[in-house]
Amino acid sequence: MSKDHAGGHAQQEQTKPMRVEAWLLSAGVLFFVPLGIVYGYVAEWEPVGTVGFFLLGGMFALAGGYMWLTARRVSPRPEDNPTADIEERAGDVGTFAPHSWWPFVMGVGVAIAFLGVAIGWWLTGIGAIIALVAVAGQLTEFSRGLHAH
Repeated sequence: MSKDHAGGHAQQEQTKPMRVEAWLLSAGVLFFVPLGIVYGYVAEWEPVGTVGFFLLGGMFALAGGYMWLTARRVSPRPEDNPTADIEERAGDVGTFAPHSWWPFVMGVGVAIAFLGVAIGWWLTGIGAIIALVAVAGQLTEFSRGLHAH
């Protein structure tokens, strides 16, 4: 460690960005793939559980790999520095809709689509159309109307 110019506290070197998130999600691979092998052996390769554990390992591999790749592109954040102060993270975090009905409409559409599996496939199509309209509405919410920018 070295002293800064003012003679104050020494600063530690910042770690690479998003290291904790990448390790946490990559650890799921190291847990679920061996668990799938053990489960498959003990359960005599029962297809549903064995494939489920391997798919969980694959899901964590995708998410962890995305975090590793994203970490290479972003600059270090204050939370990546173990000696950072809370004030360094102050300010705007993002842009959020103050109120939106589109998630509710999307939930209704998905509920109707799943209800269609029990009642009739024609209802699944209606629910899917409602859900797709809601996705389009939520994606374009900041392009028109009161909160357009």
